[in-house]
Amino acid sequence: MPERLVQIYEKLYASFGPQHWWPGDTAFEVAVGAILTQNTNWGNVEKAVKNLKDKHLLSPSALHELPHDRLAAHIRPAGYFNIKAKRLKNFVDLLMQEYQGSMKRMKREDPGSIRKKLLSVNGIGPETADSILLYALEKPVFVIDAYTKRVLSRHTILDHDASYDAFQKLFHTKLKENVSLFNEYHALFVRLAKEYCRTRPVCTGCPLERM
Repeated sequence: MPERLVQIYEKLYASFGPQHWWPGDTAFEVAVGAILTQNTNWGNVEKAVKNLKDKHLLSPSALHELPHDRLAAHIRPAGYFNIKAKRLKNFVDLLMQEYQGSMKRMKREDPGSIRKKLLSVNGIGPETADSILLYALEKPVFVIDAYTKRVLSRHTILDHDASYDAFQKLFHTKLKENVSLFNEYHALFVRLAKEYCRTRPVCTGCPLERM
């Protein structure tokens, strides 16, 4: 199994190269993006983040003070804006209460403890929590999403209906826990799923076609 996971990574990297993911100028921006990207595409998230940047609102203190309705209006391009405004507010509340609004303070804490706190926030599930841990806080936590499940199940590595924890354990036990590796590997799964391993797969030309 470790050999197959390594082979998949090497083939994807050779085909697509580095993905430079996750885009964001600060750890807080990356965390905001992780929450906003739920149920939408990244282009819409970029528009919402730009709105916050243009209004000088992309900081924990600014979002903490910003009324819900104004926040919802600014992030409207990301869709489900009222729900996502609540989730952002909930995350910022945690950040302010537990870490004095500092992502650097959060980063100094044990990843297991951070994850537990993130999962206690209404609207933040395992995928979003792990995205924040990996991409914003640079912790070696593999993010599992629908794309990862689709690719691995189609290559009979793990059943699609296996739990989130089962998929994550596969990477944590079979590969060296490394932030750069986990970051790149997950981004490559996303690229593969968007170009080839779609709902209706395009197998011809896929980097994993002969695996």
